[in-house]
Amino acid sequence: MKAHEWIAILDFGSQYSQLIARRVREQKVYCEIMRYDTTAATLRANPPKGIILSGGPASVLTAGSPDCDAALFELGIPVLGICYGMQLMARTLGGTVQPGQEREYGRALISVTQPDRLFRDVPPELTVWMSHGDHVNALPSGFITLAATPSCPHTAMADVERGFYGLQFHPEVAHTAQGHTILNRYLFDICGCAGDWTMTQFIEESVTAIRARVGNDHVLCGLSGGVDSSIAAALLHRAIGDQLHCVFVDNGLLRHGEAEQVETTFGAAFGMDLRVAHAQDIFLNRLAGVSDPEQKRKVIGNTFIEVFTAEARRIGPMKFLAQGTLYPDVIESVSPLGGPSVTIKSHHNVGGLPDDLQFELIEPLRELFKDEVRALGRALGVPDAIVDRQPFPGPGLGVRILGEVTRERVALLQQADLRVQTEIEKLPNYRDIWQAFAVLLPVQTVGVMGDERTYENVAAIRAVQSLDGMTADWVRLPYDTLGAISNRIINEVRGINRVVYDISSKPPATIEWE
Repeated sequence: MKAHEWIAILDFGSQYSQLIARRVREQKVYCEIMRYDTTAATLRANPPKGIILSGGPASVLTAGSPDCDAALFELGIPVLGICYGMQLMARTLGGTVQPGQEREYGRALISVTQPDRLFRDVPPELTVWMSHGDHVNALPSGFITLAATPSCPHTAMADVERGFYGLQFHPEVAHTAQGHTILNRYLFDICGCAGDWTMTQFIEESVTAIRARVGNDHVLCGLSGGVDSSIAAALLHRAIGDQLHCVFVDNGLLRHGEAEQVETTFGAAFGMDLRVAHAQDIFLNRLAGVSDPEQKRKVIGNTFIEVFTAEARRIGPMKFLAQGTLYPDVIESVSPLGGPSVTIKSHHNVGGLPDDLQFELIEPLRELFKDEVRALGRALGVPDAIVDRQPFPGPGLGVRILGEVTRERVALLQQADLRVQTEIEKLPNYRDIWQAFAVLLPVQTVGVMGDERTYENVAAIRAVQSLDGMTADWVRLPYDTLGAISNRIINEVRGINRVVYDISSKPPATIEWE
């Protein structure tokens, strides 16, 4: 837990809990998502400036629905309840909740009747995003109504003296007009936050904490060249210098020029102790004749562990293993409602290492969201080419080559993908695209080049927009861009004579083809 000011977000299973956290952090206030049953004693040990009770899918009227520690309201800390959180607050403090005659889902128009500090400078009528069946029908003692709709008489409530506020709508979603302003009023006017949580401060705190923990020991870091591992390595190097030892496994399945870029950036420019395992031949030999997608993943994963382990043993014994774990991984590792753990994606960690390689994990990015990691990278001086790099699958091009992976097919896809990246980067909204890449299909088609008949490969182009990779929609790329990509691949990459564009979303399709 951080020593500086922070906001505690108690999660009751809302689909928007991470979004609440992102909105708070956007205002330079640190926050953490915690279990709904976090006790008042736990919070008293390191008091937050405010507590937010999230929404949730349950009904407070249902037996066994998630509850909070009632002593939270005796800490003298402002509390904001959102949707389910508002209803729970009302019931806990003596109000009543009942099923609404009309459910409200989606946009609604509310009337602000008492501007107060929460609605200061907000229009008297406001479009908000609702998602509820129950509503508060009788306020607890000391509360007043701040806003209403015809079907929900207490859309917002407050006990101004104690700093308790409830909103039946979601201020964190983009569909709520003035949602940013309302959260701003809660954080600064009501909780008294300073809004001084910056990446500069994060670096200073992290460097101090890493040095204190590592001491004179050494840290091993698996450097993939992706955003997370690269920035984790940069932060660790800032803290402990030569005590950091990075291992980069070149599996021969990387994008064009990627291996050279990693070596140049982190070995030469940053001066890190970077060990490069040139293992292209090992990987490609073991992939010979393998076409099943899952079998390819297993071969690549097992070979990576073998190569990484051998390189680690050459360096010598070390106490710590660094991973680029991010905050969403931490949040998702345990269900907020006590359900089964969610397995962290395998490419986020070096799993399956031999038992005799005993490490303590060090995860310097575990408090950050992806956009915050990128901001951290810029503050650390990591080049934009790495900071802005799009997500890349752990098995690399192995899952973008459908069918058998051969040295020739890897080279073909690298050249096709290079043309995709070059043209996509010309777009003004390039950074809004989550991923854009080429896929080599196990299909050959007839074509005509000059006066000659050709029978060559097909490349598919995939471009998607996403916030977190869980869902994605295909990007409506300009026709001119699609035309330029197609022309360049067909004219410049010998072996491909046809280009198609993937217009499927996730779900039902996945982002990667394998």
